[in-house]
Amino acid sequence: MAAHRRAAVLGSPIAHSLSPVLHRAAYEELGLTGWTYDRFEVDEAALPGFFETLGPEWAGLSLTMPLKRAVIPLLDGISETAASVDAVNTVVLTQDGRRTGDNTDVPGMVAALREHGIDKVEAAAILGAGATASSALAALSRVCPGEIAVYVRSEARAAEMRQWAERLEVSVRIADWADAERALHAPLVISTTPAGATDALARSVPERPTALFDVLYDPWPTVLAARWSAYGGAVVSGLDLLVHQAVLQVEQMTGRAPAPLDAMRKAGERALAAR
Repeated sequence: MAAHRRAAVLGSPIAHSLSPVLHRAAYEELGLTGWTYDRFEVDEAALPGFFETLGPEWAGLSLTMPLKRAVIPLLDGISETAASVDAVNTVVLTQDGRRTGDNTDVPGMVAALREHGIDKVEAAAILGAGATASSALAALSRVCPGEIAVYVRSEARAAEMRQWAERLEVSVRIADWADAERALHAPLVISTTPAGATDALARSVPERPTALFDVLYDPWPTVLAARWSAYGGAVVSGLDLLVHQAVLQVEQMTGRAPAPLDAMRKAGERALAAR
């Protein structure tokens, strides 16, 4: 009988998370019959208490908002990538009790871009300046040696993005959201905004768009992604990101590589189609 190992995704809200679908598909494909993956509604206040319940059967945790920063003081160490964006979305738990944090969103973004043939761009634009934008900046630091324009709605967000740019050693130009349609002419556009925020920009998509990375996956396609694709531009979806970051999580938590990317993607697509 296979040893029972546990993993789960934590966050608040968490009911919408596709992580259980992706990780369970990986376990099935890898023949890990003793592994389970669940979801738990956990906010920042409840996180320390949840950690106290973890026994030696636990192999790892996936973290979503609002826990990516709150978890750091509870860990024994974090990776260089996680430290660069001050955010942890993956915790690997060893049977001797050690807890190590990593961020798979950043390499997940890079892998998703490369899967679509985007290895390097001379310039880029980011729409939005929330939590995901810092990961986008970190990913672009690996593929974009040129200027990155960031379109924001407030001076407070602008200040935050300048700090991230300095920390990540990337060249950033802050621009007003009112001029966001100019972003659509960049060689690569990364939209990190909530659902509906870029709908009005769809009418400004150029006749020959280049590449769009929209981090949303539900609803999909977004209005902007649909117009972009209709005009022949390359589109990287939020599901691409979700699958690639989950692949890295599965590999770290199980010690098995490569994780089954195609099986995980198909499981995610089926789950989204059923919603």
